[in-house]
Amino acid sequence: MAFYDRTQLIQRATHTLKRALIEELILVTLAHILFLAHFRSILIVTIPLPLAVLLAFLFMNYAGISSNLMSLSGIAIAIGVLVDAGIVVTENAFRFIEQRKIDPTNRRLVWQTVLESTRLVGRPIFFSMAIIILAFVPVFALTGEEGKLFHPLAFTKTFAVAGATVIAVTLVPVLCTLLLRGRFHAEQANPVMRAFHFIYRPVLSFALNHRVLTVSFAALLFAGAIFLATGIGKEFMPPLNEGDLMYMPVTDPAISIDQARVIMSREDEILKNFPEVEWAVGKAGRADTSTDPAPVNMNETIVHLKPTEQWRAGLTRESLIAEMDEKLRLPGVTNIWTQPIKNRIDMLSTGIRSQVGIKIFGNDLKTLEALSRRVADVVRAVPGAKDVYPEQISGAPFIDIRVNRTAAARYGIDTRTIEDAIEKGIGETNLSVTIEGRRRFPVRVRYGAEFRGSPEALAQIPIGSPTGAPVPLAQLADISEVQGPTMISSENGLLRGTVLLNVRGRDVGSFVDEAKNAIAQQAQLPAGYYVEWSGEYENQQRARSRLLIVVPIVLVIIFALLYITYHSALEAAHVLLAVPFALTGGVYLLWLLNYNFSVAVWVGFIALFGTAVQTAVVMVIYLNEAVERKRDKLGDLDRASLIEAVTEGALLRLRPKLMTVSTVVASLLPIMWSTSAGAEVMKPLATPVLGGMLSSLLHVLIVTPVIFFWLREREMKKERANAAVED
Repeated sequence: MAFYDRTQLIQRATHTLKRALIEELILVTLAHILFLAHFRSILIVTIPLPLAVLLAFLFMNYAGISSNLMSLSGIAIAIGVLVDAGIVVTENAFRFIEQRKIDPTNRRLVWQTVLESTRLVGRPIFFSMAIIILAFVPVFALTGEEGKLFHPLAFTKTFAVAGATVIAVTLVPVLCTLLLRGRFHAEQANPVMRAFHFIYRPVLSFALNHRVLTVSFAALLFAGAIFLATGIGKEFMPPLNEGDLMYMPVTDPAISIDQARVIMSREDEILKNFPEVEWAVGKAGRADTSTDPAPVNMNETIVHLKPTEQWRAGLTRESLIAEMDEKLRLPGVTNIWTQPIKNRIDMLSTGIRSQVGIKIFGNDLKTLEALSRRVADVVRAVPGAKDVYPEQISGAPFIDIRVNRTAAARYGIDTRTIEDAIEKGIGETNLSVTIEGRRRFPVRVRYGAEFRGSPEALAQIPIGSPTGAPVPLAQLADISEVQGPTMISSENGLLRGTVLLNVRGRDVGSFVDEAKNAIAQQAQLPAGYYVEWSGEYENQQRARSRLLIVVPIVLVIIFALLYITYHSALEAAHVLLAVPFALTGGVYLLWLLNYNFSVAVWVGFIALFGTAVQTAVVMVIYLNEAVERKRDKLGDLDRASLIEAVTEGALLRLRPKLMTVSTVVASLLPIMWSTSAGAEVMKPLATPVLGGMLSSLLHVLIVTPVIFFWLREREMKKERANAAVED
């Protein structure tokens, strides 16, 4: 009879993302209205958004990717990027028509103007969007559990960005020619942009005239982010609240199945008395499947909780678990708390039934058991350790029968005869096979329970002698009760002991670091024995090592692409500086919200890096255009005219940059204020993007023009020096 159904969890999680996507679309549209103040222009940048999302769903269907929490998250964090290319094309066309005072009724002239403005930004848009897609390659490189989690997100984000790029250079120009008509308002006529210009112009002027101070302040902010990052915790993934609990008590290995059922029934009754519990169903021992190695002394109880609205006032999930744990403290029982889905994934991926596992390897079972207990005592004293349980290797009762060869020889009985009687009478002997349709069943025979249920009964088993007189087994063998291993675990050719534990109240990374030092100092291992950490920590280390290899390679490739574009290592490095400054804001916001570094957070940073580089690329294009226009007008530039040109170019980039950042921020706010299922995973994913875009805004609008001015001033000095040498 089925009693555990994940349908409600799936529906709650997907509903969270669907609602967030709708809220994002509304907020993004409002952001466009705020900055453009032109209804038809708003349609131009808004219409491609649902089309890009639909293209992503089309590719998802073709690739066989289902609509789930992670795949929808890829679209959710890409909403801001999806409209960015359309914003640049539309805003550029809007500005061309506005500045040249094109008559909107002259459709041919409007068409030519839009074509010219699109050609100007088309190649950079395509190139910058390619960088955004390339920056997400490290996510595709993830393996194991983290790969299965984030590959759907990476695919959907890539599909959506690719679709938005194609739409931006094909459909958006067409929409511009059709919808850019009516009365055009100058940028200064918009009160919002007028206010931003009023603030930005003097700030930019100050930065250009105090370049060392500006860059030093930016470097100081980056150094502060690095300092804060050293104090941020580390974990594999932010935990998803499944809405259910799994209670896994561990008892003595010698417990019988009947005793295990009695204890389980008592525990289920205690759990059902909590008003927050809708039902609780337990399972003693292992299920009829090869993926469940649970011994008889480990019960598994799934606790289905009511909606949080029906809980007692002020009660949290953590405090509820603490209350349950206190009520379920029984003699000889160790409590372990986890969640159903998480438990199955952990057991399948690492073989560990808890959040963290300590594997101790060696060659002797008794030594491993003693070391497991010693390590458990040490770890139990480390803050954050909960549900610590050293797996008992011995403790299972066995009956040991050793043939007395001297006594057997006295009676003339061969040892093989005695062993056959023990094997066939106490064990089982297959006599035949019965066939029922397509199924076959063995027919087995052995002594009745009353003849083999105790050492005394076994002692009376008759063994035939050559004289024909039966001899009791007790006169031919030594029969005794002994303690033996409940289960022998081995890995990599060595025996293994395990300490299971959960971590609460702190991050897993810092806990393991502290616990490693404590074990090294207080639990010295003999020669030939060593410790490995497993569970979430194993997954975290695997993902970290993979990202440490792939992320630098991708950054080098992006640098190479930038170098090919600008034919200058300095220019490429200048644009790539957007990455560390985007990182700065993400780290500050992580610290403020008290989130830990995790794979979800690093995926958010990876998504941020491509967007940050893209915005820097577009800013440099605007600055270069402004300098070229000024050079065409004046012929030769001096320092004052260069500052004037850089200021003009930066001011032209102000509105599209503000629109891009406001769009990204608006698209992430519904995720940040959500409290529904799945938000625990989405918030750490969106936090780096949100914080990084805000710091990227300051970098691109302030620091990028300053560094650009420095590089151009350096080029001017070189040109004048070369001209002086030639003269």
